[in-house]
Amino acid sequence: MLLVLSAEHRAHLSCLPRAGGAAVGELGRLALEQLRRGAAPRAWETAARKLNIGVDTIQHGVEGLVYLLTESSKLMISEVDFQDSINVLGFSDELNKSLLQLYLDNRKEIRSILGELAPRLPSYHSLEWRLDVQLASRSLRQQIKPAVTMKLHLNQNEDQTAQVLQTDPATLLHLIQQLEQALGEMKMNHCRRIVRNMK
Repeated sequence: MLLVLSAEHRAHLSCLPRAGGAAVGELGRLALEQLRRGAAPRAWETAARKLNIGVDTIQHGVEGLVYLLTESSKLMISEVDFQDSINVLGFSDELNKSLLQLYLDNRKEIRSILGELAPRLPSYHSLEWRLDVQLASRSLRQQIKPAVTMKLHLNQNEDQTAQVLQTDPATLLHLIQQLEQALGEMKMNHCRRIVRNMK
């Protein structure tokens, strides 16, 4: 699986050859620090003075490397696919080898950082439901007005919460159809490939 870089990310990474071979190691270090602790403009300024490069060039290079490393690590692309992904940038062989080594050395750490940043979503525990039908009211003697009431129990951070939802049967049927369609799409090869690469 190749990583497709947008024009903006290519432009950000295009500063790497101008920065020189020594700068790639420094920019890689700054990119990893940004992933660990967030953006550090002071570190960019220090690196710009040390390498005699503009701060904007450093910032764009770091942002480009952060994108390249995070997306490649998310997809767990192979060594060959990573090389093919960066070959379109037209860098020298030496620079491509430096980027590949940076990726190979740090992809496990980057995946663990991304895992910590992922939101903790609630998970399903159980569901209670009830069907209510209103047969008549003071103004209308004969009417049928069904409603489905559901109590959804969720687990979140070892705590249990409950959400009460109410809908009419027609909307519930539509929702069921949409979920079945989504499950059907998950069986397609394209979706299986995406899910396999997300793990």
